Amino acid sequence: MTKPVACPPAPGPLEEYAARFDDLFTRVAQRRGFREYLAGLLAPRDRNKTLTALAGAEPVTGAQHPAVQRLQFFLSESRWDAGQVNARRLELLRADPATAPHGGGVLVIDDSGDRKDGAKTAHVGRQYLGRYGKTDNGVVTVTTVWADERLYYPVDAVPYTPARHFAKGKNDPAFRTKLAIGAGLAVRAREAGFAFRAVAADSAYGDQDGFRAELAEAGLPFVMALRPRRGTWARAADAHTPVDAARALSWGGPDDPGDWTAVRRTFRDGHTETWWAADAKLGGWGPDGVRRLVVATADPAALPDKATWYLVTNLPRPGGPRQADSPHPAADLAEIVRLYGIRNWIEQGYKQVKDELGWADFQVRSDIAIRRHQALVNCAFSFCWAAWFADHAPQHDHLVPQPEPGRGERGAARRRTGSAAVLAPGDPGGTRLAFPLDRTAALVGRLVQGAPAAAAASPDQLGRGRLRPAPLHPDLTNYR
Repeated sequence: MTKPVACPPAPGPLEEYAARFDDLFTRVAQRRGFREYLAGLLAPRDRNKTLTALAGAEPVTGAQHPAVQRLQFFLSESRWDAGQVNARRLELLRADPATAPHGGGVLVIDDSGDRKDGAKTAHVGRQYLGRYGKTDNGVVTVTTVWADERLYYPVDAVPYTPARHFAKGKNDPAFRTKLAIGAGLAVRAREAGFAFRAVAADSAYGDQDGFRAELAEAGLPFVMALRPRRGTWARAADAHTPVDAARALSWGGPDDPGDWTAVRRTFRDGHTETWWAADAKLGGWGPDGVRRLVVATADPAALPDKATWYLVTNLPRPGGPRQADSPHPAADLAEIVRLYGIRNWIEQGYKQVKDELGWADFQVRSDIAIRRHQALVNCAFSFCWAAWFADHAPQHDHLVPQPEPGRGERGAARRRTGSAAVLAPGDPGGTRLAFPLDRTAALVGRLVQGAPAAAAASPDQLGRGRLRPAPLHPDLTNYR
């Protein structure tokens, strides 16, 4: 066998990571393209990460520059398999004790849409885009993320193809709904060796009876949100919605909680909140039913919209009649709240892959090029964790499935001493990623230290309050 031809090394610590993928590329140009693409994604953002930006060329006028054309060919025409690249990325994550999945984590299913103009791009259609809160022309991708109290990273991403792209519309055998894609990704994650305590999803998935049934049939545990006023058939005198079921629970105040149990949530920034959780009854759902309805709130009397969760789960109640026969370990109220609380990490991940790594900045039309771009963005995200843990020895308390006293869904507050008090020179101080090629320890900065993320910024807010990006490395630009 001929020894692979060496290609120019990637800057700094990126080379060691990129070299682990070399056997998946048959030509030196492919290995060089892989390195250049990742380096461009990881560089500080000063404009959309189109191919000209990734190559360090002038926008528009630099489109014909050889470096840009090389990346264009690598993304759209070169022969390599994005599925194999993603499988290798997951293999590396599983093999590293710092990032290996364990039975206390959560597999989060969600979808995210981004605006795209035109009608010729694969997967484009007029559909609801959650990032913008309205229906518009764009591409929606169903994603899975593995997360625990201290770590989160993407597992898979599959673009959803609207029915108009198929000859027979929704009746076409090749058409798949977002729910079907999500359920398939959950099964694929388990088959790939990803252990998790439960599948978590918001109400867009939790409200769907068929989706929950598909996960249950596959033997997967889940904790999912419901809309407060999701209607259910019941007798006239019984509760018909989750919020009705919550109001039927007895509550006499903190000193007389009645049906409610105090649950302490501890966030990474150190602050704690006392929430209250209870098993409620709704139709055929109950504490000892096949499905449990769990309500968690900061105020059982008022049930505030922004601080109340209505959750459905197939995890049995400890000590209940289903515990002995259930294929899943029992979960108390605190555990249910912990599991769903971890779901918020996917919102933080969206902010980073979209606002910093250029998830939606692609300007290609083919399905294969879009999937390749998404796989490369996920590689860049995973490289950040690899670089972080290379300089920060991981603590192994995440291997314990249950949170210990004083811990919550964002982990225990860690006391910093000595050199650990400061992440690194140039710590970004926000959701933006630091320049990865010369300051390894600051790669993920607030990514691992941040508190739970707020909602993703709207497009008109993306440029506000940003730090001025560092200049591109000389090896990545053809102009000064």
